[in-house]
Amino acid sequence: MAPMRNGLPKHCSFNWDRHGKRRVRFRKGGFSRYLAGIPWSEDFMREYAAAVEGVKFRQENIGAERTKPGSINALVVAYYRSPEFKGLKSSTQGVRRGIIERFRVEHGDKPVRLLERAHINAIIGSKASTPEAANNLLKVLRVLLAFAIDMDMAAHNPAVGIKCYKSHGEGFHTWTEEEIAQFEAWHPLGTKPRLALALLLYTAQRRSDVVRIGWQHVNVDAIAVRQEKTGAALLIPIHPELARALSAAPKGNLTFLLTEQGAPFVAAGFSNWFREQCNAAGLRHCSAHGFARRLRPDSLMPDARPTRLRPLPATAPFRKSLAIRPRPTKPGLPDRQ
Repeated sequence: MAPMRNGLPKHCSFNWDRHGKRRVRFRKGGFSRYLAGIPWSEDFMREYAAAVEGVKFRQENIGAERTKPGSINALVVAYYRSPEFKGLKSSTQGVRRGIIERFRVEHGDKPVRLLERAHINAIIGSKASTPEAANNLLKVLRVLLAFAIDMDMAAHNPAVGIKCYKSHGEGFHTWTEEEIAQFEAWHPLGTKPRLALALLLYTAQRRSDVVRIGWQHVNVDAIAVRQEKTGAALLIPIHPELARALSAAPKGNLTFLLTEQGAPFVAAGFSNWFREQCNAAGLRHCSAHGFARRLRPDSLMPDARPTRLRPLPATAPFRKSLAIRPRPTKPGLPDRQ
């Protein structure tokens, strides 16, 4: 763990208590406590670890003291503690928690057992103007109410059988050849935006995986990566255009893409930064999404023509195909210096 500028662990600062004594205080997410011991000593780090656990306990028990037994609030608190929720990826937990908390604000005090199909229809119907949000809420309610049955808080799941709204959009914009050329003209080879584009375009991976890829994942002529969302292990052949971009990349970093502060990107931060690079190139409708549907698996092979081919109808089968693709034989990258 690297110290902050004040020489203390993350979320810690020096404070003067009411007796005029200088002490170390831990603060995070509304949780605060003084830590005993000399900073970085064994006793101090035990106190620090206990404080971190206190934050987690606080988050998992939000509203526990004011919940009515059998209410939506009580169900949510129990769900946050459950193996089903704790077993989710942290990114999935964050998204699901956000949906649940918005639902909880309006309906937290209502009894779970009295929740009927008509109520679910009315709740989902109130979000008809935002069909994707309505569909996301319905999916989460199905999970939450299935958990309620397991907890003997409900006799049936009223969300099952309710139809989702049809999606009228086409999803994220898929980049065109002209847009890629425009981006490459504005961001020349050797720049960070150009490297980010090559990684997105020629690996067809999600932003959460692209920000983690580095030299340690390069195995001569392929990139070996385990997807964060699915846990699938992939072996991605390095396309000639990606090889060119990587050849111009710095060799000393564990991840290819770093922030201005020299730290690895988080997925959301990377999306915001890449959007700015798109805007700078005059591509305000483009983003870090919409790349995987452009490619066929054979277009990623090192001996393929360096061109982007026709779009694919779906990205998931394509990403899975990378996991079983045979090792290519033609080298795609020079040896590291």
